[in-house]
Amino acid sequence: MSQTEENKETAKGTNTEVVAKAKRRQYTAEYKLGILHEAEACKGHGEIGALLRHEGLYSSLLAKWRQQRETGNLAGLAAQRRGPKVDEQAQELAHLQRENNHLREKLKQAELIMDVQKKVAQMLGVTLAEHNLDEEA
Repeated sequence: MSQTEENKETAKGTNTEVVAKAKRRQYTAEYKLGILHEAEACKGHGEIGALLRHEGLYSSLLAKWRQQRETGNLAGLAAQRRGPKVDEQAQELAHLQRENNHLREKLKQAELIMDVQKKVAQMLGVTLAEHNLDEEA
């Protein structure tokens, strides 16, 4: 094996670089309102920019938060869930279908147990009246 091949194999085996996965930042409504109050308190030239740089925010976020506050949509200032919306009827339907399947399995098991009991009774010569079983159940 040549030295370049060994270097390639060594480089592959010792690659310890960890790449961080980007995570979407979420801000609480209280934090957003606090930043809006601080931005309104800024009087001097460049103070808002300094605030945004210090907090790691973009001016577009500040404008969006102001718009949400002005429209009275304080709930809009709270973090919103991303992804597909949950349909409660579909969720309930899925729950009922799972429960139905579970109950069907229990019914099959109960019927199997009753069949076995009937066969054991036949083997032992004990007669079971069909109506007695129905009344007990």
